[in-house]
Amino acid sequence: MYNPRFEKEAFKKDVTNNIKTLFRKELHEANLQELYQAVSYAVKEAIIDDWIETQKKIDKEDPKIVYYMSMEFLMGRALGNNLINMTAYKEVKEALDELGIDLNMVEDQEPDPALGNGGLGRLAACFLDSLATLGYAAYGCGIRYRYGMFKQKIKDGYQVEKPDNWLKYGNPFELRRPEYAKEIRFGGNIRVEYDDTTGKTLFKQENYESVLAVPYDYPIVGYGNGQVNTLRIWDAEPIVDFQLESFERGDYHKAVEQQNLAKTIVEVLYPNDNHYAGKELRLKQQYFFVSASLQLAVDKYMKSHDDIHKLYEKATFQMNDTHPTVAVAELMRILLDDYQLEWNEAWEITTKACAYTNHTIMAEALEKWPIDLFSRLLPRVYQIIQEIDRRFLIKVREMYPGNEEKVKKMAILRDGQVKMAHLAIVAGYSVNGVARLHTEILKKRELRDFYEMMPEKFNNKTNGITQRRFLMHGNPLLADWVTEKLGTKDWITDLSLMSGLKKYAEDDVARAEFMEIKFKNKERLAKYILEHNGIEVDPRSIFDVQVKRLHEYKRQLLNILHVMYLYNQIKQHPEKSFYPRTFIFGAKASAGYVRAKEIIKLINSVAEVVNNDRSINGKLKVVFIEDYRVSNAEMIFAAADVSEQISTASKEASGTGNMKFMLNGAPTLGTMDGANVEIVEEVGRENAFIFGLSSDEVMNYEKHGGYDPYEIYNNDPDVRRVVDQLVDGTYADGDTERYRDLYNCLLKSTPYDKADMYFILKDFRSYADAQEQVEKAYRNKDGWAKMALLNTACCGKFSSDRTIQEYVDDIWKL
Repeated sequence: MYNPRFEKEAFKKDVTNNIKTLFRKELHEANLQELYQAVSYAVKEAIIDDWIETQKKIDKEDPKIVYYMSMEFLMGRALGNNLINMTAYKEVKEALDELGIDLNMVEDQEPDPALGNGGLGRLAACFLDSLATLGYAAYGCGIRYRYGMFKQKIKDGYQVEKPDNWLKYGNPFELRRPEYAKEIRFGGNIRVEYDDTTGKTLFKQENYESVLAVPYDYPIVGYGNGQVNTLRIWDAEPIVDFQLESFERGDYHKAVEQQNLAKTIVEVLYPNDNHYAGKELRLKQQYFFVSASLQLAVDKYMKSHDDIHKLYEKATFQMNDTHPTVAVAELMRILLDDYQLEWNEAWEITTKACAYTNHTIMAEALEKWPIDLFSRLLPRVYQIIQEIDRRFLIKVREMYPGNEEKVKKMAILRDGQVKMAHLAIVAGYSVNGVARLHTEILKKRELRDFYEMMPEKFNNKTNGITQRRFLMHGNPLLADWVTEKLGTKDWITDLSLMSGLKKYAEDDVARAEFMEIKFKNKERLAKYILEHNGIEVDPRSIFDVQVKRLHEYKRQLLNILHVMYLYNQIKQHPEKSFYPRTFIFGAKASAGYVRAKEIIKLINSVAEVVNNDRSINGKLKVVFIEDYRVSNAEMIFAAADVSEQISTASKEASGTGNMKFMLNGAPTLGTMDGANVEIVEEVGRENAFIFGLSSDEVMNYEKHGGYDPYEIYNNDPDVRRVVDQLVDGTYADGDTERYRDLYNCLLKSTPYDKADMYFILKDFRSYADAQEQVEKAYRNKDGWAKMALLNTACCGKFSSDRTIQEYVDDIWKL
């Protein structure tokens, strides 16, 4: 095992000195935030040597490097995770105890880095952890958002977006690297000239505006191996800070325009793009970090190699969904314009270096840009895409002569739009889905034309999660129990060893220990809920949890409608036995997503009514956890009894929350969608609660019609009552219009949406039946303990270490 060379006395001295040099204080005078800074800088000091050694090793061995390009990296807090991966958590805790400092209190001072939002960003973070742990050379490439997406506050039940100023006190783990800054150009025009000496046509961008991309490096510590990879996030700075000349002329706006441009590019994650200015800013963000990352990657390669033609042998660019797809055309631009290559040479390099991960079939993720916006903002890149499209359509016509319908469907430029997913597939040497079902849907339906033309590109890589954060750090009680039962810590880097726990499912003592750990974690979460929500929840109740991004297809609406149904049942039949339930929600809705924000308000309105109804004797509680993020997620996964994975079948690409719940011993209540299918295969259908339409049934209804929600509304009085309660004022202080849009989306078609397009009413009765089975199963304490323990024992497939090894073997060839 790698020895991190941790020296307790030296560490204590570093912490004390940091308090002195950073804050001009003695240790006993420091507040918790100052202690966090001092401890983090001391830990960084310990990391730096390994970081330098890793870089030297990469320079010496010259391995192929993967550049993981992503608009999001949802990293979570760094301090605790770094200590775990350095195998120094226990030693640092002891050292701080001796200084009278509580490590848990210190960890709680760290803000979650606001660099991501949903599963896409958390997957990218897990992947970086696995790449370092497996010892592969990799860079994460993204944006150093100043404010991230937003900090979610709940005010009167509504989501309110507040700036997430995560950098308020600085980020002790990052390093600013101005020596690697790159100029990024937007707009202007392209001047074409002919070079007599070389006989080449040259393309020069003129009259552009530009900013400086400055990288900040953030260490990614591998577990127990001394490897420290790098997340490189780009900040924007003006090339000229202040134009004094313009200021003196009285043109004050011009004087600071570069500053303003730089500031807006990195201000927030995913600016609201339901208006033109938002779309433009989002495209600027994508090009900004992609261009900077590619320029630096090519520079790095050329420092130690003299033949640009072999770039693909030493670098691979993995595009995490369609957001970084502009990388294809930007790499072509660098090769054509900066290195003067011929088209075919540049195309060969690009198509051997770029690979594409498709994360969803939802329309908003398959990005399309208006041509007028794209061509104005990125004129040279647009020219290159025009040529890629022209050459590709020649091939399509050769393969399908006379089939102009096929040409229409596969074109990159069509209907006034640049179709980024098409560009990624045409240029990428690999196109992968993220769960077996998702990949099959891509091949058979969404991307069928491309699959038929180039089947060799398509493959599946089922997502995974890192057990180091979501078990070791998030659930230390269970982690210690697993180590004790397996007699080894090797599961930390080989999750398949968890199968060794299966035998304990039949052991009365082991089951009791397992459930005692779950109860302690439920007590911890109950305490958090009381502190943050003021709601007292019973840790002996069933903790039924749905935490994830809020989107209609994820069907938080189905969940809360069912809570309303249960409440009705309890009120109507007070004599009936009912096992106490606590329904826990956590989700952010995108700032411009009105209906999603309405669903958050509804959840909180139902909570207000239910939680304050003393007549039901606490049988039902509803909690909405504000500002769901990695740090509170770790606590939630550890405490959950039931994992709600209830997306409309065929809509969820994979899911990774489902894997985190499974790892922590929570059976899945879900549809056969995304990676749920593979989870059920691993654990057995008898250890999950499956309901609802299959993906084939959903797609069949979508294609041929035939589903009428009114039929269910008219024939099921329980459903009718719940739906009517949206507009009878029950949960809106008598206001019959507050939830009218939610009522309409279930029953009335509009020019934009079909009625109940996510099949909520269609699946309602099946979902309610599955929930009854949950209650029945939970009453059997031994049976439930066995089921919960088997979920943990069968989670081995779902480590991001396994996923990354498959990327390495099948796609990247590192």
